[in-house]
Amino acid sequence: MTAHDPEAGDPDAGPAAQRHFTGLASRALTALAVFLSLAHMFLAIFPWLSELDRNIFHFAGFALLAAILYPMSRSRAWMQSRAALAIDVGIGVVTVLAAIHLAFAEDAIYARGVRLSPLDWAACIAVILGAVELPRRSAGIVIPILIILSLTYVTTWGSWIGGVFSFPGLSTETVLFRSIYGDDALFGTIARISSTYVFLFIIFGAFLIQSGAGEFVIDLARTIAGKTVGGPGLVAVVASGLTGTISGSAIANTASTGVITIPLMKRAGYQPKFAAGVEAAASTGGQLMPPIMGAGAFVMASFTQIPY
Repeated sequence: MTAHDPEAGDPDAGPAAQRHFTGLASRALTALAVFLSLAHMFLAIFPWLSELDRNIFHFAGFALLAAILYPMSRSRAWMQSRAALAIDVGIGVVTVLAAIHLAFAEDAIYARGVRLSPLDWAACIAVILGAVELPRRSAGIVIPILIILSLTYVTTWGSWIGGVFSFPGLSTETVLFRSIYGDDALFGTIARISSTYVFLFIIFGAFLIQSGAGEFVIDLARTIAGKTVGGPGLVAVVASGLTGTISGSAIANTASTGVITIPLMKRAGYQPKFAAGVEAAASTGGQLMPPIMGAGAFVMASFTQIPY
């Protein structure tokens, strides 16, 4: 089993730098990913788990994968260290066990009058810390900052400000409970959308891309806009719009089409930052193109009660 650090300049060396495994570890991770995908499809057809349990399974499975694949630190020493890998695996396992405990603890918590036991406190904190740390590793610092600001606002500094934004505050116990259970909680409506519509469409989009549909989209965009004024930029827009119909993800869209369209625009004389901006904007719009759309589309449909 080996893992290595991306070299300087490697595309993975951003906030989403990944470990790369070989041998038995690679096969084990692949098996875990396949199991999670098949389990989600099975639960979509035979929903024998409750909504809360399904959402917790969804969170726990990908928390474990994220803890293993995305290291706590991007330094070469951490990426290559077996001890560091053990720590990251331990973080993932603790997050999974805490989430499973909360799935079984709900009835007992209500029976105590919505009072958390010491073990419930520990599990809630572990899950929330996992929800802060793992997005930091995989997507950057913005989401963790928003989570921390939101939680501290309702517990602490909301009472320090005046005007319409003043909030008297809630107890830490109440915030922990409401962060886990309820429609607006970690395992609530948004998790339901993610564990059902979004993930199934991601699986479908990955199948289409791996089957060669992505290459077809690029070729079609070149045929449509390749010879027009500003052709490379229009190719990026058309390609990203079409790719968005089969990926539903702005990040996947940029990663799949940007490696072709950004160099194409740069060779045509576009400034690198402008080329990247065109691709980013086109890919973000592309994720809202039906039939496969990003999570934002499903969230909007859920809140507005308008079928997507």
